[in-house]
Amino acid sequence: MNQLENQLGEYVLIKEINKSPLGTLFLAEHHLLKRRAALKFLSPQLRADLEALTKFKEDIALLAALDHPHIVRLQNVGLQDDSCYLMYDWLSQGDEPCKNLYDYAKAEEDTILKFAKQIGSALDAVHRFQIRGLPLAHLGVKGSNVLIHSKDGELSASLADTGLTRLLSPGAFLLLLLRECAAEMSGEDSSKRIWQSFHALAPEQKKSGSHSLEKADAYAFGVMFYDLLTGQMPEGRFPLVAEVRPDLKYDWDSFLLACLDRDPARRPKSLEAALEFVSPRSEPSEVSESSLKLQLKPGEIFRPQFESDPGAIFQTEKVVMRYQPAIQEAKSIDPISTEMVIIPGGDFHRGSNQGGRDESPRHLIHLSPFALDAHPVTNEQYVRFLEVMGGEKDGNNNDMIRLRESRIKRTAGKLSIESGYAKHPVVGITWYGATAYAKWMGKRLPTEAEWEIAACGGMEDSLYPTGINIERSQANFFSSDTTAVMSYPPNPYGLHDMAGNVYEWCNDWYDFHYYNLSVQEPTNPQGPLQGVYRVLRGGCWKSLKEDMRCAHRHRNNPGTMNGTCGFRCAADVGRS
Repeated sequence: MNQLENQLGEYVLIKEINKSPLGTLFLAEHHLLKRRAALKFLSPQLRADLEALTKFKEDIALLAALDHPHIVRLQNVGLQDDSCYLMYDWLSQGDEPCKNLYDYAKAEEDTILKFAKQIGSALDAVHRFQIRGLPLAHLGVKGSNVLIHSKDGELSASLADTGLTRLLSPGAFLLLLLRECAAEMSGEDSSKRIWQSFHALAPEQKKSGSHSLEKADAYAFGVMFYDLLTGQMPEGRFPLVAEVRPDLKYDWDSFLLACLDRDPARRPKSLEAALEFVSPRSEPSEVSESSLKLQLKPGEIFRPQFESDPGAIFQTEKVVMRYQPAIQEAKSIDPISTEMVIIPGGDFHRGSNQGGRDESPRHLIHLSPFALDAHPVTNEQYVRFLEVMGGEKDGNNNDMIRLRESRIKRTAGKLSIESGYAKHPVVGITWYGATAYAKWMGKRLPTEAEWEIAACGGMEDSLYPTGINIERSQANFFSSDTTAVMSYPPNPYGLHDMAGNVYEWCNDWYDFHYYNLSVQEPTNPQGPLQGVYRVLRGGCWKSLKEDMRCAHRHRNNPGTMNGTCGFRCAADVGRS
């Protein structure tokens, strides 16, 4: 706008409210109805961007249809000469503008939680709103864009500038961001919130490539409320809210850690629903081990306390007196940890209508989030467990491993690994040996359902962990021996050797007709209650291509020990 006049159509411009890189905001009033409005003139730099102007003309009518009680309503738009302006509701009762969210940093915690739920509901509505088949995103979520005003006698929060960043081209958006950062550095409160707009960018926004813009809003939402509650930005390995503000009565950490997760897929799908789990903190004495899994933070892996005798879980009471081995001093041997991959929960299809009869019918199941080892357990990892156990049998005299079927040898009472096989998956393992090791590590064996969904790697209708086909360059099968773990590319979840190398024990009993019952029990299926065989999955180094399919089911006696059976561990994770 080259020269601003005091009147614009039916509206009189009363005074200038503020300036930002996006434009200049005025308080205006209809000269007859005396109805006030907030009038925003887009900056000359944005008006000069032809792509932005084209988007403005195409999308502004669609944006005007977005209606929510906690979104500042767009009343009108206009193009006059070289000016573009937008007219919004004026929420203040007087001439001074509303305060924003950061002005309420010292408000009661219940009030802050109420504001969070209101803005979370508004953002959910924004994300459900679609323009030409694509979900809308705000991309400007920060405290200065959350207006606090009086509504029905109570304080209420409303989201401003909704959808405006969609009108900008990528170049214009970058220019806007840089100008906002520069303005914040030179502003009066720059010492408190320098580069506020830059911190609100999600990690994926700072990289090239496509990403989910609505999940970027969830990240910015987490930054905004972490800043509001602690007075600092969540940079690097930032402290939990409970550490900075032990005086707060609500547990904000689970929710905020989910919002600030570096993986967009693990951020909340619905902010309003996730906020329902922000509840008063429990006293430490009220937290039991059985309820710990439900209170885990998103992405945190549940690890029970170390047990000196993992094989004790297999001891059974007999009529006659049980043999009690002499108490031995526990050896202090540290395990070699395996990187774990977190598999997000959700609805998935498992089974196959084209495979074996025991794979059908293909049906829908729901799984909670869980974690899975990135590769099978190796010889160097398992040999440490054997050193702790002091032999190849568990506490109930079950064989855990047959050394002559493995690459681990015992000479003069000492264990050693054949040269070159330290990084190969351990073989000759029974189901008992796999379960006891998992318990020692504070983990568990995966269920058959978890294993299959993880193998699919998030690819719908994939036949193999590699997609619709698999080659010998992608997995170790129809060969003469095992290979070192991680010798082949991972599946899309980042899991190695989900096809080939070794069959992997699962926790479930095997039942040929189980999938007919699993259809009726779709939530976190655990397998039959009893059986003769335990499930094995994934094929092995000497299997044919058919065995590499994600849906292929294999089974064997839990005490079986041969050169094709190995395993990997799973663990529960916190829910967002």
